Amino acid sequence: MLTVSQDRFRLAEVFTIARGSRSHADVVTATLARDGVTGRGECVPYARYGESLDSVRDQILALDAGVGREQLQTLLPAGAARNAVDCALWDWDAKRAGKRVWDLAGLAAPAPLVTAFTLSLDTPDRMEAAARKHAARPLLKIKLGTPDDMPRLEAVRRGAPDTRIIIDANEGWSAEVYAELAPHLIGLGVAMVEQPLPAADDDMLGEIARPLPVCADESCHDRASLPALTGKYDMINIKLDKTGGLTEALALRDAARAAGFGVMVGCMVGSSLAMAPAVLVGQGADIVDLDGPLLLAEDREPPLMYNARGVHPSTPALWG
Repeated sequence: MLTVSQDRFRLAEVFTIARGSRSHADVVTATLARDGVTGRGECVPYARYGESLDSVRDQILALDAGVGREQLQTLLPAGAARNAVDCALWDWDAKRAGKRVWDLAGLAAPAPLVTAFTLSLDTPDRMEAAARKHAARPLLKIKLGTPDDMPRLEAVRRGAPDTRIIIDANEGWSAEVYAELAPHLIGLGVAMVEQPLPAADDDMLGEIARPLPVCADESCHDRASLPALTGKYDMINIKLDKTGGLTEALALRDAARAAGFGVMVGCMVGSSLAMAPAVLVGQGADIVDLDGPLLLAEDREPPLMYNARGVHPSTPALWG
């Protein structure tokens, strides 16, 4: 039996990006029960890609409960619905076999990963205060993408003078803005910028110098995305809600490395159940951004462990 629930998790604080604010994480959970074994997967529908809680639920419920991972790749497109089912199938297979998912996938046992912590978009004063609060973290991710980005970034650097910083412009810039800001961002110690230009209008990235490395987020979904990114991007951001699950995420990681791209593994704002499969993809990545549960006021039980070593692999009671 394949069932679906819509679950809501309160955020610890209101989270804001250039596209809007939220106080809750709304997710879809797929649960597969067969032969006395239960597997679960979580996804976060994203309106940017034409998804909603209801559309994702309907996609999942239209599937036959006997679907397998290989068949699933052709039945649903890359996206949130396929992600939830694909991860539920991996979880079910692992529990049925009495093994861990990484053993089934032929991967080495995962280690903890140092993850970015995201500061949401706010006034410079509030972002400086937030940066100071989290200045001991090794990597901060800053949400930008507005006409007033530099005062915000300067404020964050004042609050966290020694922390490595990456920024996410959320498609909010133009090629001219990137070219103008890049030297200043490098001077402030920024290591990388995600998706500075709209995905539909990013060709200019292939025609201008990129002194600050650029990572494709909205422009990269699965392996079919890679050819169009060559010459425009230096890295790709792999998110399971874009790839349509762990199966394609692992394949995309390997293909991206073979094509010479750096690899970042990111997430939507979801619970530990959504992060657990991504921890496998994040092994060996250049940048890991799996901080979703750190932004929540409530989480799954048992949650993933986060400590000074980073985010740890899941226990079987959570996933995989």
